[in-house]
Amino acid sequence: MSRRLYTLLCALLVMVAATATPADSLRYVNAMDYRMINYAFDKTLATRLPAALQDSLRKSIWPLAQCTAGKAFRFATNSRTIGVRYNLLTNMHMMHMADTGIKGTDLYIWDENTGQWQFVVSSRPVRKDTPVRPREDSIQNKVYVQNLDGAMHEYMIYLPLYDGVRWIEIGVDSNAVITQPQLNNPRTDAKRLVFYGTSILQGGCACRPGMVGTSILQRDLGVECINLGFSGEGKMDFCMARAMASIPDVAAFIIDPIPNCTKGMCDTITYRFINILRQARPDVPIFMVEGQMYSYAKYSAFYGTYLPEKNAEWRKNYELLKADNPKNLYYIDCKDIYGPDNEGTVDGIHLTDIGFWFYAQKIKKALQDAGITY
Repeated sequence: MSRRLYTLLCALLVMVAATATPADSLRYVNAMDYRMINYAFDKTLATRLPAALQDSLRKSIWPLAQCTAGKAFRFATNSRTIGVRYNLLTNMHMMHMADTGIKGTDLYIWDENTGQWQFVVSSRPVRKDTPVRPREDSIQNKVYVQNLDGAMHEYMIYLPLYDGVRWIEIGVDSNAVITQPQLNNPRTDAKRLVFYGTSILQGGCACRPGMVGTSILQRDLGVECINLGFSGEGKMDFCMARAMASIPDVAAFIIDPIPNCTKGMCDTITYRFINILRQARPDVPIFMVEGQMYSYAKYSAFYGTYLPEKNAEWRKNYELLKADNPKNLYYIDCKDIYGPDNEGTVDGIHLTDIGFWFYAQKIKKALQDAGITY
């Protein structure tokens, strides 16, 4: 081999080494082969609603159902390196919410010393300003963590809140073992909590997927929490109530649609929407969550009056339903629902992580007061 050719080959090897990343050395497995949690109907990435419901829905709802809000995967591995690779549906962006929450993923580990789930790191999605469609940067590739101890640990990966995922793979060392979770958490023998509501419930504007209220409660209670929040479209469609009534193994329905509903809607459709659930599932408790007071409401001549009026109509229908049958119906007021001051939102409406923490604690106390404990 000539000296010139040898020098060229060495230079090429240096270039390859320089461009190689730890992700390139990982073995990727289909996350769908492992336990998916917090889903209501079919084990699928495609939608949070049953496919058969699509033709019955308002057209604006189905794209939101394709967001993976609340869903997560559970697995165990002894890999010293853990990564993720996934293909986003839209790779969208919003001005008031972090991309890590919209379309990132979170890695959690079960800490045996504390007996709790501990956050490790989130993926940081990339998005280039390009006119190409479908977007050429929709495939995200992230090494979460390296240099682990090589012992078997339990993990959980939360999926994006405001984007969909076409496929997702978990990356581990080539010689590592990856198995189904051995830890029964969230518990497979516990009935699930089903949440229905708006953009706030869906996750606007958590900084990352693990900080949406339903996921905080899932970790805190050790029970699956199904997120049926639909941004701008949590308007108490009757077909949605019928679909929720078909979900098996439900401990409680938590209904929180008021921010998307007008005063007239709170008056005219609340009774029937709740009654569909009550008649189909009379033994399942229902919690009606009062609409929050936006941070600017007390300074606004309009919202300071209108938001309480909406809640009054909601409360009126609760009282009517309660008069019909006092069993298994509960009311959660909005006092301090996102914290004791005005610091729990991004824009006066959508919650920050601290707002979601307070929201979760409010729901948790209401469940416990009703005797629903885990």
